[in-house]
Amino acid sequence: MKKYTMETIVGVFVVFGLICVGYMTVKLGKVDFLGGNNYTLTARFNTVSGLRIGSPVNILGISIGRVEKISMDQDSLKAVVKMKINKDIKIYDDAIAAIKTEGLIGDKYLSIDPGGGGDLLSPGGVIADTQSPIDIESLISKYAFGEVKKDDLKEDDKK
Repeated sequence: MKKYTMETIVGVFVVFGLICVGYMTVKLGKVDFLGGNNYTLTARFNTVSGLRIGSPVNILGISIGRVEKISMDQDSLKAVVKMKINKDIKIYDDAIAAIKTEGLIGDKYLSIDPGGGGDLLSPGGVIADTQSPIDIESLISKYAFGEVKKDDLKEDDKK
């Protein structure tokens, strides 16, 4: 009888340990079951160079979500970024999504100006106004070889 009691106790600890490992895997992997506390939005860009899946989505410097998927629309030849946003964050249809850099040569992130003059975007909505990242490498090479003009800098600001 002692043998079965000891085996039962060991079995309970093993099952408890596996449950703990599974819980930590889900929490550290940021996996959501049953939808979680977020919704998805999409934005289309001319280029998304440097942006990665898992990059943060910020409003006013506060992280409000993550980039979930990056794909290409073959018809319009645009990069499509799908992002998960916290449910308590309101984003309007006049919002602007821009890809920015943390520091001079840091990682890219998605910055959203939430707007406020239009209607609320529903889950699965599309942010229409976007700004692609500035190509710092081409600006540096133009500057290094003396090809930068004030007009070039103004055109890059407009993009």
